[in-house]
Amino acid sequence: MPSLNSFVPFTKICRAIAPVAALFSVFGTVLGQAAPSHAVTPRSLLTPSLSESIPITTSVAEVVNRVRGVKPKFCSHMLALAIDEILEDPRFKTAQWGIVVEPITGPKVLYQHNRDRALIPASNTKLLTTAAAINLVSNRAPEMPLPFHQRLVEVNRYSNNSEADALLRQIGGQHKINQELMRLGLRPKSYIQVDGSGLSRSNRIPPSTLITLLKAMERHREGVLFYNSLPIAGVNGTLRNRFQNTRLHGKLHGKTGTLRGVRALSGYLDNADYGMIAFSILVNQPGQSGRVLTRAIDQIALLTAQVNRCSSDESASLEQYLRQITKDLSLAKLLDWPSKPIP
Repeated sequence: MPSLNSFVPFTKICRAIAPVAALFSVFGTVLGQAAPSHAVTPRSLLTPSLSESIPITTSVAEVVNRVRGVKPKFCSHMLALAIDEILEDPRFKTAQWGIVVEPITGPKVLYQHNRDRALIPASNTKLLTTAAAINLVSNRAPEMPLPFHQRLVEVNRYSNNSEADALLRQIGGQHKINQELMRLGLRPKSYIQVDGSGLSRSNRIPPSTLITLLKAMERHREGVLFYNSLPIAGVNGTLRNRFQNTRLHGKLHGKTGTLRGVRALSGYLDNADYGMIAFSILVNQPGQSGRVLTRAIDQIALLTAQVNRCSSDESASLEQYLRQITKDLSLAKLLDWPSKPIP
């Protein structure tokens, strides 16, 4: 039987598939009607047992599929709910998460959680170091030498700490790094960087700063150099053993981060509907298994890979369908709960 954490409470399913305020008022009207004194409110309508619950992605797809002319989609509000479910896992009760997910083109934010909270980024610090180095060198030399390309790969793809710290020193130290990052649109007060590698726990970076950096480098004239220096999911570097045989195999370029009680992944992934998406996922939780943290990050990335655009017409059709269900008190149809009474 699936674990408790794989199921979603009824109220959250309602919130995911019908975020419109008017729909909640309908639920309130229907569920708030007083029952006769001799009647017993069916438990299945309000607090379904574990065996009657179903996973959120399945329930949403089935409901949307019943709306004529609307194909099953994993909309952005469903993405938010699904990620929230991961973060609310009891194992992460003491965890500090910082997450931002944004398409490269367009202003839409697909998901954010503590976007401006500065957390220990581990080797995601190398993104700042290498981006600053690229910006500095590109301004001095129109054609960058091959050894510099190889050095960036060593720092980002294979997360070479000594090479990263040496790179910071050779381009002029932290002051010079800050100058170059300002030219890329980063605010020096938004982060704390004390080394080039991210080994120091004194480093602090919020995910919003990393997103700003990733978007700036995507537009940079040497952005391909930065992009190609990152590990590729399931293919090479520190991501060679992750996302294999998934929809992100070969379609995610990202920088990993690993310290005791710290995991991070920031970079770019391909989405069939939104195109390239920039994302940054940081988590700090002393005492937690690194494997547990890494698995949660990978789940978030995989959810992001499947999110779809959902038009207002689709949302309106779905809302109309759900209004009819609630009007008829046919909530069992929504979740396919058993029709027989529960003792």
